Amino acid sequence: MDLRIFTEPQQGATYDTLLTVAKATEDLGFDAFFRSDHYLRMGGADGLPGPTDAWITLAGLARETKRIRLGTLMTAGTFRLPGVLAIQVAQVDQMSGGRVELGLGAGWFEEEHKAYGIPFPKEKFARLEEQLAIVTGLWATEVGKTFDFHGTYYELSDSPALPKPAQRKVPVLIGGHGATRTPRLAAQYADEFNIPFASIEDSERQFGRVRAAAAEAGRGADDLTYSNALVVCVGKDDQEVARRAAVIGREVDELKANGLAGSPAEVVDKIGRYAEIGSQRIYLQLLDLSDLDHLELISAQVQSQLS
Repeated sequence: MDLRIFTEPQQGATYDTLLTVAKATEDLGFDAFFRSDHYLRMGGADGLPGPTDAWITLAGLARETKRIRLGTLMTAGTFRLPGVLAIQVAQVDQMSGGRVELGLGAGWFEEEHKAYGIPFPKEKFARLEEQLAIVTGLWATEVGKTFDFHGTYYELSDSPALPKPAQRKVPVLIGGHGATRTPRLAAQYADEFNIPFASIEDSERQFGRVRAAAAEAGRGADDLTYSNALVVCVGKDDQEVARRAAVIGREVDELKANGLAGSPAEVVDKIGRYAEIGSQRIYLQLLDLSDLDHLELISAQVQSQLS
């Protein structure tokens, strides 16, 4: 079971804070550092000092880290034109020496679009399908050849399809709860399918849909990696769990029901139950980025038992 650290910087974080967490992620032996791609806080957080851009952040981290994978859960398809996104991700992959992964979704948070003047189209999913075709098509085009695409929403003509990523293939993550279109899209384009904040039962059901869609598309179901994203709140005793829950404005019982919370033994047990239904990777949503002791505890007493 891979453990990856997943951050939500729109809730309030500077680049320096993210760099500190990313370096701790690497030093403590976690597999990857991922971040959300949002421009507006959610809930009661103040969001100060303001949003940081996902791909600018990852570009900086690419030069400041050496081992960990870097990526997004999920880049919003509404934020960037697909040709521009392909260039950005390829460049950051080069800067990292081939450690980047692209999580790409349709975009959903209308308020952040209004706040920063970003168009919020109605037909987001159909656009996402074209975006995936374009980004992956540009990367797959041989050097010296050109790429063309004629869709409903995007037109590309005689594109040199440059630059290329450092990796032969940048892993693409697709995720969500949709019962029909999401599994089909994952089967067509994804290297990894991620389901965020879902129960064991809902995860098992959605993994089954993706496996069936992969088989229908002529792929082996095991060609994809299956993963979960879950909030994490671990403490060496009940008092520490309660303190960490209070800092992020959550209740312990709710966190235990909907995330990974409690003692290291409790969290290891629950991760094991996700593993039993086919989850191979967990993105630990870390909401208090100032609490590096939390990361050290997870590394020493949770990750060590899983490896």
